[in-house]
Amino acid sequence: MCRCHLRVVKKALAALLSASMVLSTPWAQAQVRLPWARVDVAGLLWALCSGAVTSGLGYAVWYTALKGLQPTSSASVQLSVPVLTALGGVALLSEPLTLRLVLCSAAILGGIACVITGQPGALRRASN
Repeated sequence: MCRCHLRVVKKALAALLSASMVLSTPWAQAQVRLPWARVDVAGLLWALCSGAVTSGLGYAVWYTALKGLQPTSSASVQLSVPVLTALGGVALLSEPLTLRLVLCSAAILGGIACVITGQPGALRRASN
């Protein structure tokens, strides 16, 4: 696929993502019909800001970083998102830092390191 087609596809996906965020909040509330739930203009604007703006900024950073990564590395690095999210919860929301979180994070980051450094047999050698 040439660059011009890829650019059009990216713009179309961004427009679709933005439209889905804008339309999903009132639609979800209308489907659930909770008596205590109501659409507040300020709340709707905050939801749009936190969803659309921060997602847009995240995608901008990601696509900027992609330029310097190989396809295999970029796919592997993307798998670190759950670890980063969990650590963000620990740092920002006072979530507990458990042994399970530490071990799972180490396993994920270790697998990513094996892929990026080009040592496919590292895990096999370690398990034997």
